[in-house]
Amino acid sequence: MAEDTRSMRLLTLFLLLVSGCSCFCQDIRFSSDVKVVNLLATVRDSSGAIVRNLTRDDFRVEEDGRPQTIRYFSRESDLPLTIAILVDTSRSVHTVVEPERLAAERFFEQVLREDRDLAAVVHFDISVGVLQGLTSSRDKLAAALAGLRVQTRIATLLYDAIRQTSDQTMRNQSGRKAIVLLSDGQDNGSHTSLASAIEDAQRADTIIYSILFTPVPKRPGGGQRNPARARNAARGKSTMERLARETGGESFAVSADDPIDRIYARIEDDLRSQYSIGYTSDRSANDRKYRSLTVSTTRPGLIVRAREGYYPQ
Repeated sequence: MAEDTRSMRLLTLFLLLVSGCSCFCQDIRFSSDVKVVNLLATVRDSSGAIVRNLTRDDFRVEEDGRPQTIRYFSRESDLPLTIAILVDTSRSVHTVVEPERLAAERFFEQVLREDRDLAAVVHFDISVGVLQGLTSSRDKLAAALAGLRVQTRIATLLYDAIRQTSDQTMRNQSGRKAIVLLSDGQDNGSHTSLASAIEDAQRADTIIYSILFTPVPKRPGGGQRNPARARNAARGKSTMERLARETGGESFAVSADDPIDRIYARIEDDLRSQYSIGYTSDRSANDRKYRSLTVSTTRPGLIVRAREGYYPQ
């Protein structure tokens, strides 16, 4: 009798385990269909200082106006970092290529962790060229930067460069991804539109940090800027700001008061102070249309910078 009772208990336990495994496997199959939306956010106070002590409960995420539940959160993301520096080598920015090169080399030395991060160097002018594919070697990156040459023919494939880098370099990488773009914001000859370039970066989950150079000469002896050049400079500035804003990055303008080295230091600080936020959308992933995002905090007076939307994969 005791043996029969023991056998019944073992059978019951076996059935419970099988039942539990069945339920567990169903959960796994369900969760594999759910796509996690990953966001990187930087928070600053009213004086512009980075805020590093927030928790999951301090954030709110809305998708197309609907509140979402944050399921994954990290205060200081230690995820691998993939960086592509895109350098404008067109004739219009020939006077700034050398300071760009030196500052980029110092940036790699300070930011790149050779045991886990990757970086690439891309130039664009009448064509888009990869001077160095993704590598963790600072020496290879420095050699690529030393190879930057200014093109004498007139063309600037800015939007094509963003599309190519997003699609061919960034899309298949995991972790944190950023493009550092150095240009005057002028595009001349791209097959890609500005909106499409932004979409490509968004689909690749890539932030763009834009660094604006505006070499606008004055009229000889006149003291006044050429009106056409001034308009082009204004359009370039607007383009660089939009590229950064809509991908969750930040836009900078090089000046005597804000030199390139200081800008790179701010980007480095930004990359080291991001919050990693993840949620599963309450909508089906089958809908591939663009979805707007709003990330905010419950604490008053804080400014959150994150990408403005995404496309479901």
